[in-house]
Amino acid sequence: MALIKSVRGYVPEFGKDCFLAENATVIGDVKMGDECSIWFNTVLRGDVNSIRIGNRVNIQDGSVLHTLYEKSTIEIGDDVSIGHNVTIHGASIKDGALIGMGAVILDHAIVGEGAIVAAGSVVLSKTVIKAGELWGGAPAKFIKMVDPVQSKEINQKIAKNYLMYSKWYETDKE
Repeated sequence: MALIKSVRGYVPEFGKDCFLAENATVIGDVKMGDECSIWFNTVLRGDVNSIRIGNRVNIQDGSVLHTLYEKSTIEIGDDVSIGHNVTIHGASIKDGALIGMGAVILDHAIVGEGAIVAAGSVVLSKTVIKAGELWGGAPAKFIKMVDPVQSKEINQKIAKNYLMYSKWYETDKE
């Protein structure tokens, strides 16, 4: 069973049909929508400020979400995929965005709707990635606009796949 811990009077809240891996950690001021999946070794640390997660969000293995005390929060929209070993620190991720494996998104950055952050990228504090843009590198820079139909198709496919994967664990409970 996942470690779910209250702190400073805040108790994590979960929507319907969420999957939490056995060794996921969810702490404090975290509110999650429906059909989300929080994968193995992932930490959502809402101890110093709030983390808000929409519906059908998957946060993959080894990712860490945290904020700055009284200065930044995390807001994640619907149908967002956050790859393995991603660090999000006090940033905003809009609907349908895709954050590639190993990326780092720093405080007050905004990743727009349907945007893609390439694997291994470092999005610096206060960076604004507009809807449908592809950014990559360290520090991350604009690469190109992504075809909106193709972006939506790819991003929604990944989100739907992770919802499907999470259901496998419901049937395999020991």
